[in-house]
Amino acid sequence: MATVDSLSLFTGLGLSEHKARETLKNTALSAQLREAATQAQQTLGSTIDKATGTLLYGLASRLRDPRRLSFLVSYIANRKIHTETQLSAALEYVRSHPLDPINTTDFEQKCGVGVMVTPEQIEEAVEAAINRHRSKLLVERYHFNMGLLMGEARAALKWADGKMIKHEVDMQVLHLLGPKTETDLEKKPKVAKVRPEETAGRSAKDVVENGEAVGQTLSLMEQLRGEALKFHKPGENYKTPGYVTTPHTMDLLKQHLEITGGQVRTRFPPEPNGILHIGHAKAINFNFGYAKANNGVCFLRFDDTNPEKEEAKFFTAICDMVAWLGYTPYKVTYASDYFDQLYAWAVELIHRGQAYVCHQRGEELKGHNPLPSPWRDRPTEESLLLFEAMRKGKFAEGEATLRMKLIMEDGKMDPVAYRVKYTPHHRTGDTWCIYPTYDYTHCLCDSIEHITHSLCTKEFQARRSSYFWLCNALDVYCPVQWEYGRLNLHYAVVSKRKILQLVAAGAVRDWDDPRLFTLTALRRRGFPPEAINNFCARVGVTVAQTTMEPHLLEACVRDVLNDTAPRAMAVLESLQVVITNFPAAKSLDIQVPNFPADETKGFHQVPFGPIVFIERTDFKEEPEPGYKRLAWGQPVGLRHTGYIIELQHVVKGPSGCVESLEVTCRRADAGEKPKAFIHWVSQPLKCEIRLYERLFQHKNPEDPAEVPGGFLSDLNPASLQVVEAALVDCSVALAKPFDKFQFERLGYFSVDPDSYQGQLVFNRTVTLKEDPGKV
Repeated sequence: MATVDSLSLFTGLGLSEHKARETLKNTALSAQLREAATQAQQTLGSTIDKATGTLLYGLASRLRDPRRLSFLVSYIANRKIHTETQLSAALEYVRSHPLDPINTTDFEQKCGVGVMVTPEQIEEAVEAAINRHRSKLLVERYHFNMGLLMGEARAALKWADGKMIKHEVDMQVLHLLGPKTETDLEKKPKVAKVRPEETAGRSAKDVVENGEAVGQTLSLMEQLRGEALKFHKPGENYKTPGYVTTPHTMDLLKQHLEITGGQVRTRFPPEPNGILHIGHAKAINFNFGYAKANNGVCFLRFDDTNPEKEEAKFFTAICDMVAWLGYTPYKVTYASDYFDQLYAWAVELIHRGQAYVCHQRGEELKGHNPLPSPWRDRPTEESLLLFEAMRKGKFAEGEATLRMKLIMEDGKMDPVAYRVKYTPHHRTGDTWCIYPTYDYTHCLCDSIEHITHSLCTKEFQARRSSYFWLCNALDVYCPVQWEYGRLNLHYAVVSKRKILQLVAAGAVRDWDDPRLFTLTALRRRGFPPEAINNFCARVGVTVAQTTMEPHLLEACVRDVLNDTAPRAMAVLESLQVVITNFPAAKSLDIQVPNFPADETKGFHQVPFGPIVFIERTDFKEEPEPGYKRLAWGQPVGLRHTGYIIELQHVVKGPSGCVESLEVTCRRADAGEKPKAFIHWVSQPLKCEIRLYERLFQHKNPEDPAEVPGGFLSDLNPASLQVVEAALVDCSVALAKPFDKFQFERLGYFSVDPDSYQGQLVFNRTVTLKEDPGKV
């Protein structure tokens, strides 16, 4: 019966029956709307018109502090607040003034109460807007963006009724342009999308949209500095939409500011149970970058609350990767630092009637609609004794949990705060056999460290309510949680579980296999940290989840390495060339610029003797039309030597395979310029070179629709090619692991840690130019 009455009440406010029924499904919203409607009816003494009903619904759905409901309903019922603009201003005012009492004079001034906007004022404001855009209006006619006119009129008349402004715009535009013609009714042509191949030459400073570059972007610091993100200022948490205040909020914020001095504080909180990947690079840049851009500090806090999955190597690797990307934590902390305080707060939560010990098994809590706990209302003293018993190890794993009394945004009821685990902890050993969960730990650690901006990915939005609820339930400082979109890449998997499957299947060697997109793998492949940071800036601080093409990351790599990787020469598949008329009795020393475009960056020396080695593909006995390298009657230049060689004799083995070439040489300035100059090596070092391609064949290897057999069935058999007998010039002899070079005409390469004395191993980082087949 109560549901029928509420349905009738809500439809009486102007809601459709469908929307009224949807509202009834939300217990908190329906209760607040019912109370607002009841109070309004008492004030009006009559039925509620649709315009008032719409405002009441907007109030009930957006008001976060129920204490202000009666105050705002009275303004709506008495027609003092009668537009959506006024309501928005009123909600913002009460959100930013959580303490009683409200200064009604200031409130009414800030909300336009009593301000009358006449039809004549609206007419004049619209006319002024039209005159400013008159010439463009006459050209574009009804294809012109009319929202621009309404926006300018609204800006001039803040408290005017939006419907009246729209009506006036429609009337004046009709008077200026006349009725719509057939041309006006045609759809405005869409701007053509940039084809992927047209983005290949763009700088890595281009903005990315839908996985492609579309224009210039700001630097990461510019994107994160000051008001760029519309984040709250430290201490003004209550001005954030959705932030929940209590009578203690302002005192807690005052204490918070005394501790921090108004400093921005962020944190990067990884779980030490796996290696960081490219998505974490965005999180690192966002958390550390936001603090740096605003003269703040960032904590590196390990969320070490699950001892079953944590390993020492992951702690070390995470610290290394944060430092590699160029960031220094203000302090390295651990959730386990606060285990004593977290336990004390859990006891306090039980004392306050906000938590209870439950015996439902894990499988009973899974699914969309698990049964409510039969132990939810057990006496406080009983829960306290049982929680102490959990602490003393009197329950087996899964026999008891501590649960919090709240309903989250996603409908999840009473999330678990503590569970029993008998695995020794890497830092606390056997001290504890109960461990807190993420839902319990995260916000309280943020509170302890006085974090101002708790930045996390979008999937944690459903936990925002529990974040605010728990801090407020314990009357401790409550930070603000802000969400942003995850960064993903096509042709990649990054989940810990799936990478372990790849390792077990022998598809990759380990977490740092250069075909993966873990940060350790990217470092091993030779990706500079600056390039990864630039890529994160290029993606931008987006709210929506972003899935990027790998070639955009590779473009950022080329931009950095082009300016930082010195040149050298290497030959992958060598062909010996004997210069029969070599111009000297012994080898010549050739000066090769480290960066040909800027010789001020120095030179290195390589020997040039009568025997050189070239790429086998740089010679053809029977060249196809357009072939410009060495062939009969077609000489080529040897880069940096000033000499041109011309074929005289081809030496073949018993099988008919070309084994070597005999050539003569002449000075480059002594005759006609050749069609091409090729790279070469003389007296070279032998080395191993590993050439990498994509690990997977499809864009989305985890999508069953695209890869029905699962990601392990999508492996690219040509993802790794090892050249064991490559040759490289001796200028790289002293190179160390992770040193980077551009091998002329071949690509960018990095020294692999597998190298040892006398045997260098190089990984190809990226090719010199983007492969058009990869877009």
